[in-house]
Amino acid sequence: MSKNKSKKISNREMLKITKRAFCTLYRMHPLVMVSGIIRTLWGALTPYIGIYLSAQLIGELAGNRNPERLRILVLWTLISAASIGLIGSVLDRWNDAQRRKIWWANDHMFVEKGLSMDFVRVDDSETQKMLSTIQQNQNGGGWGLTKVIDQINGVIHNIFSIAGGIALSVTLFTTPVPESAGKWTILDSPVFLLAIIAAMFIIPAISAIISNKANAVFARGSTDHNLANRLFGYFCYMGQNYQMATDLRMYEGWASTSMAHTLKKTGLFDSKGERAKQAKGKVGLLHTLSGAVSKLFQLLVYLYVCLKARAGAFGVGGITQYVAAVTAVATGASRFISLWGDMKNNAVFVKLIFEYLDIPNEMYQGSLSTEKRRDTDYEIEFRNVSFKYPGSDTYALKDVNMKFRVGEKLALVGRNGSGKTTFIKLLCRLYDPNEGEILLNGIDIRKYDYDDYRSIFAVVFQDFKLFGYTIGQNVAASEKYDAIKARDCLVKAGFEERLNSLPDGLESYIGKARSDTGFNCSGGEAQKIALARALYKNSPFIILDEPTAALDPLAEAEVYTNFNAIVEDRTAIYISHRLSSCRFCDEIAVFDNGTVVQKGGHDLLVSEEGGVYASLWNAQAQYYA
Repeated sequence: MSKNKSKKISNREMLKITKRAFCTLYRMHPLVMVSGIIRTLWGALTPYIGIYLSAQLIGELAGNRNPERLRILVLWTLISAASIGLIGSVLDRWNDAQRRKIWWANDHMFVEKGLSMDFVRVDDSETQKMLSTIQQNQNGGGWGLTKVIDQINGVIHNIFSIAGGIALSVTLFTTPVPESAGKWTILDSPVFLLAIIAAMFIIPAISAIISNKANAVFARGSTDHNLANRLFGYFCYMGQNYQMATDLRMYEGWASTSMAHTLKKTGLFDSKGERAKQAKGKVGLLHTLSGAVSKLFQLLVYLYVCLKARAGAFGVGGITQYVAAVTAVATGASRFISLWGDMKNNAVFVKLIFEYLDIPNEMYQGSLSTEKRRDTDYEIEFRNVSFKYPGSDTYALKDVNMKFRVGEKLALVGRNGSGKTTFIKLLCRLYDPNEGEILLNGIDIRKYDYDDYRSIFAVVFQDFKLFGYTIGQNVAASEKYDAIKARDCLVKAGFEERLNSLPDGLESYIGKARSDTGFNCSGGEAQKIALARALYKNSPFIILDEPTAALDPLAEAEVYTNFNAIVEDRTAIYISHRLSSCRFCDEIAVFDNGTVVQKGGHDLLVSEEGGVYASLWNAQAQYYA
């Protein structure tokens, strides 16, 4: 069983991480910390009111039995119990409401970080792995920022619980055994008292340390636990994924056999697996030993208190008070030490969260405006541009030189992996080149305001995504939208007939996530909506990556026929593997192994025998007849 590779956290580092976690949580949602602390203090201190009143009541019943005093004690006991319960319920409700909000705030924090992070980091597999691990730690074992809330509240609770217990147990040690008790006066011996006080803290500490050792075993195994949870979640939700439905039915035997085999192989959810062995072996033994040590202390407390009461130091009511108070002190000390170990375990996971949140943005943001020119007179130039993906020694693009102006129609063609999509990512400044420069109207694009520069591009990526909002909101990429403009863009994209068939029109939800009346798009319908979204943005550059891949032949022909009307006077950069669809473009750039090997019109490139374009064209020509 593999272990969590994170190094152990020192006490000092743990406190530093926990302090930052507290400040982060407070900034995210102050009331969750405030309500939690108030509720914790109330829960830690109010039980001693009941303990004290119960002790007084029992003492009076065992002593003078004064009816008036008994009546007052009973009345105060009832009033305090009702008040404590009522206020506690109100505080619980308040804190629970705030706790629900912190989960949203926590998720929102990661969303904001992902959206603000340099795309080069977002697209990095190591970053994705880090975020996935953080999410699995949180969902699987509950490790992470939100766990710090319970830990901080637990520390406060135990400190005040210990303080309250000490306040009620002081007289246990200061009230002497009467001289008439004879040999029992030994209970007042300083050595005896120190031994009992030491036992109050040492024995619970031993119990907590043993328990921490057991918990640490499971914390170190978080990697395997995360894997098992991930596999379990994937296989269990396969049947709910309609995109897998056909394959699951056609190959049901393989899927179910593979699922059972994979889950059994992990052993985490198996009664004979590694976790089960640990629970029955070392971990179970440690927890049992921890519980036994704790019970041994309770036995010593009862023995000491009862002997001192037997010797006449205090009455029967004192037994109730002192047993409860000393036990509270010991329990608080034990839980504090146990919680300290839990905080050290959790600090490893919180540290990973902060490593993710601290990933720096290194792309220069720039400050120049792109000037929203009415004549849309823009010129883009790639000048000796080369690029390697992070962690790779191979150039995805090498010495690319290209220039084009607004209004031109440019097609990018080439085999898979030839650099076409990388070219688009650099153009949109999702990445910056390692060598060379990209110019907009003669100025390095890195000098332009980052968000302002991106605003001049509308892109339909090959792996585009639609969201669980209405059609109109998807087209506008906004909660509010211009209905006339959105419909016009959908009509241009060929979605008019389908739109007219939907009862709610533009207000129809895509998918069932937000509405039971939502509809599921086919691949072609989704592609048309994505194309309409690019048109709605009305940017001077429109980039289409395989925009007709999911369309039927008639819809594809319609898009090509109306292509000039669709893109109007904007620059269109068009990526396609279907070379016949590139013939309407002004110029075609042929990519091969990260370089532009040919440029020109269709007729020119086909005539260049031995060229990459002619080779690709001839390979597809049999399908064009």
